[in-house]
Amino acid sequence: MLITAVEPRKKSLSALFLDGEFAVNIDTETLLKAGWKPGKELDDEQLHELIQASETRRASEKALYLLEHRSHSQKELADKISRVTSREAAEAAAQHMAEIGLVNDEEYARSFAAELLDRKGFSASRVRQELLQKGIDRELTEQIVEESSPDPVEKILELIQKKYIRTLDDEKGRRRCIAALQRLGYRWDDIRTALNQLDSGENMV
Repeated sequence: MLITAVEPRKKSLSALFLDGEFAVNIDTETLLKAGWKPGKELDDEQLHELIQASETRRASEKALYLLEHRSHSQKELADKISRVTSREAAEAAAQHMAEIGLVNDEEYARSFAAELLDRKGFSASRVRQELLQKGIDRELTEQIVEESSPDPVEKILELIQKKYIRTLDDEKGRRRCIAALQRLGYRWDDIRTALNQLDSGENMV
């Protein structure tokens, strides 16, 4: 196959034309380093190797870009990288980031769980769900949730005092408060216990 043209594209890509027809978009730097340019011939194996090298570099660049902005779990990182590269390249890049210490699922999971519990007020069950969705190992997830989660009734009381105490004056506001707590993942039994304590005058700040 004859390389008949190489045209620049957006996002550091170049369009590779073979025998007069568009073939594939390739990472520009990968193409330059490999020395491929119009007038040269390449076979199917060489094209496959070029595409793989391009995917590997793009995946690595995307991984570093994402990690510059915030930490990620390995699965989350691979999922995001795969939006611009093959799944194989994305998973390899995420694995490499873990191997060199730029991704650490346990550190990420503990930090993320603390944010969900403290800042967002999520329940233990909601935190468990969020961690599993990020690809955190189930055993590690259970350990972190068990170690980090406060008593649910006490947390509900804290949230009500902080955000919802003024909404409890009428039935409509009470329903809104209950709905908000349920969206955070709290069970009705725990919500009812907390509301009963408030109604009886307990735990009032």
